[in-house]
Amino acid sequence: MTSSPDPSEPTLGGAPESDVRPSVLEQMGGVSGLIYSTVPIVVFVPVNSAWGLTAAIVAALIAALAVFVIRLLRREPLNPAISGLIGVAICVFIAYRTGDAKGYFLFGIWTTLAYAIVFVGSILVRWPLVGVIWNLISGEGMDWRRHRKTLRAYDLATAFWALVFAARYLTQSELYDHGSTGWLAVSRIAMGWPLTALAVLATVLLVRRASKEEDRIVADEQSDPEVAETDTGWH
Repeated sequence: MTSSPDPSEPTLGGAPESDVRPSVLEQMGGVSGLIYSTVPIVVFVPVNSAWGLTAAIVAALIAALAVFVIRLLRREPLNPAISGLIGVAICVFIAYRTGDAKGYFLFGIWTTLAYAIVFVGSILVRWPLVGVIWNLISGEGMDWRRHRKTLRAYDLATAFWALVFAARYLTQSELYDHGSTGWLAVSRIAMGWPLTALAVLATVLLVRRASKEEDRIVADEQSDPEVAETDTGWH
């Protein structure tokens, strides 16, 4: 084993490091998917102001369907395309049932709260979700949980995502309570893909650091198991 692993060589789970990061981002729909998700919102709010809620619901559904077709034609990942279409359908249904345009944002508000709670909970039970998701996608297993420093890096990445979700919930729930539909749209977009991109960047940096640390620990275990025991955490 060389002291400086080649990035093109397989990592601990047998998957090249260069393949791991695109796989995670691809599962999220990529940057284009994050931008596509704002299109129905950009359509919904002005149409609601000009022609009312019913027209806005129809326009948002048409926009979501158009985005879905475009993503299919471009052969982009199917799961994000389907989930995006379903998400818009749920949002417009809630808006229709409540009879208020701000209802379009209610599903997203409560979803961000649920995400924040789940991510924080995963840290408390020592199964940080970023680590679980990242290593499931990359196929590297759960050996990373045996090492304190690696576990701590995934804790930090998971905490960063929890803060993003909490910030979205607190901001948008306040705007919802005040009936500020226009500002809800602005905050959804401003706190949407830009914050997600920032969280992804932080995740990549922390996971890369965790991977290097885990490689070092494995190398220590192979050379001197007794010394490596000091880096081992608990399950």
